[in-house]
Amino acid sequence: MTERDHIRNPIEWGVDQLKTTDLAVVRASHSLRHHGEAPSLLPAVRRIGVADLRDVLVKGLGDFAAYRTDVVFICLIYPLAGLVLARLAAGYDMLPLVFPLASGFALLGPIAAVGLYEMSRRREQGADITWLDAFGVVKAPAFGAILVLGLVLLAIFLLWLAAAWAIYESTLAPAMPRTVSAQVFTNAVLFTPAGHQMILVGMSVGFVFALLAMMLSVVSFPLLIDRDMGLDTAIGTSFRAVLANPVPMALWGLVVAGGLLIGTVLAFVGLMVVVPVLGHATWHLYRKLIA
Repeated sequence: MTERDHIRNPIEWGVDQLKTTDLAVVRASHSLRHHGEAPSLLPAVRRIGVADLRDVLVKGLGDFAAYRTDVVFICLIYPLAGLVLARLAAGYDMLPLVFPLASGFALLGPIAAVGLYEMSRRREQGADITWLDAFGVVKAPAFGAILVLGLVLLAIFLLWLAAAWAIYESTLAPAMPRTVSAQVFTNAVLFTPAGHQMILVGMSVGFVFALLAMMLSVVSFPLLIDRDMGLDTAIGTSFRAVLANPVPMALWGLVVAGGLLIGTVLAFVGLMVVVPVLGHATWHLYRKLIA
């Protein structure tokens, strides 16, 4: 029996992961010390079309079908986190932050999808994998840059929540009573001028945050998993990819936003399917965008 054929129990797997910790730390430090690559070494960006978006979604569905409940198991963390945060917001009279919390998960989606990128990468190589292989991302040479980029997205998420609260305070809050029920708040949002103003301003500001997050991460995370390069190069390549393909990438943003909206409306349960499909599809989108 080969080592690959040996079925490891969780303790053995955990020991193996601990053994890789030192290597991961070294690689993290290395990836953050990268200097700017020479122009001739920068990843080349391809132009894509709308048909390519359909293709990456089909491939994303294919990856999801291949992993079945394994991927769903991983992504249980995502909808459960959403439910917990929504309950906390409602429980502390912070109803105005329930929707920003839910929509803000679009900013954190790339972090949740990092393991899915790794699974799609290994599937491309023909490897037999399980959900545990999603944690193989810690072995990536640019793991430190991945961590830093994740923290950047988390900071953007927190800034979005602060902005959403400021928008509420300057629009709807002055007209609201001290204690607000979910029904009263919903009616105020949907059927008052102040509520309409809050929606308009909130969606406009939210669009800016979402655009920034997409430009920062749509190529960066997959690129850092796939290649050994610096964070600045990965982010620059991501921006170049979006700017070189404005129409397809705008449509991709709408696909992601629409999918996350549908998943959220379905009591977050739909995210167990939407998140892995979009995660896998983003890996294939990266393959089409970067030579």
